[in-house]
Amino acid sequence: MIRRIISALLLAATATLCVAQGKPAEPADKPIELAKAAPRRYVVVKGDTLWDISAKFLKHPWRWPEIWRMNRKQIRNPHRIYPGDVIILSRDASGRPYLRRETVKLRPKIYETPNDSGAIPPIPAHVIEPFLAAPLVVEADEIDKLTNAPRIVATQNERVNVGNGDLVYANNIDPDTAMWNVYRKGRPLFDPEDGKTVLGYEAFHLGTAKQVRPGEPATLEIQTIKQEIGVSDRLAPATRPPFIDYVPHRPDVQIEGRIISVYGGVGTGGQGSIIAINRGARDGLEIGHVLALERNLTFTERDENDNKVSVQIPATRTGLIFIFRTFAHISYALVMQSDGIIEQNDFVRTP
Repeated sequence: MIRRIISALLLAATATLCVAQGKPAEPADKPIELAKAAPRRYVVVKGDTLWDISAKFLKHPWRWPEIWRMNRKQIRNPHRIYPGDVIILSRDASGRPYLRRETVKLRPKIYETPNDSGAIPPIPAHVIEPFLAAPLVVEADEIDKLTNAPRIVATQNERVNVGNGDLVYANNIDPDTAMWNVYRKGRPLFDPEDGKTVLGYEAFHLGTAKQVRPGEPATLEIQTIKQEIGVSDRLAPATRPPFIDYVPHRPDVQIEGRIISVYGGVGTGGQGSIIAINRGARDGLEIGHVLALERNLTFTERDENDNKVSVQIPATRTGLIFIFRTFAHISYALVMQSDGIIEQNDFVRTP
């Protein structure tokens, strides 16, 4: 009897986990569930994010495009929402909820200008901006980029480590590029599905440097420093973080992956952590996608013959993540909700 129960549990778990990668996601045709005490009217304030506002109205924040009745084009190029905008929760003739912006007369013209610095961001901008501009990962099939990247070859007064205002000397520096990110090759990121395949190498952002004198080597002055900088550290051109149009939404395809890293070299994290997962643009992920965090638990029991057997129970939902940067095989996400500690090897799936 115990053996039959164990077999049934294993079959059920296998059925739960065997989701075909890349297939269309199950349609989100279930009725939209409103959050408890969802307001009928909300005035957007400075400091809000789309995620915050979505959570005020919806039980599942990734269904934001549905309650706004956005099409695919509008998801990628949404109307801006600004502090002072009034959002109204309404219902159509069938009783289905939807959101609309209340028309405000004499709208300040600054809202209509191309400058979107005042627009409400999807998630806290100050949290992810350093990860948008700085190198995060060098994928395994692009290892030549790391090998040939500009490198610090000497420091001012032969110091082991340098600080703000100190000079460093680097080779292969583009004379037309003024600002540079300084980074260091981190540990390899293995695919947890086999434990052997190297998906890439984490790049730890150390600080920034400004080119003050072109040459070979070129002279750069350290502008900011997050960790110690020294000889052999690498450089990449510093770019301004782009203003990206995206809203929280679920992927169009069924995604199933694993956490491969919690940024900062730690093995665990929680709400607000930056994580890397083993799925990327080639798997259908894009900026703005929301995935569910899940944990699959395996217990070791003994059968009627006192032999150890492993019993895997169905996955447990532990939180939600928001994809904010994608590479070919790897994506980085911010943990938006977490019911506890998240760990490497936890699962991520289309909600």
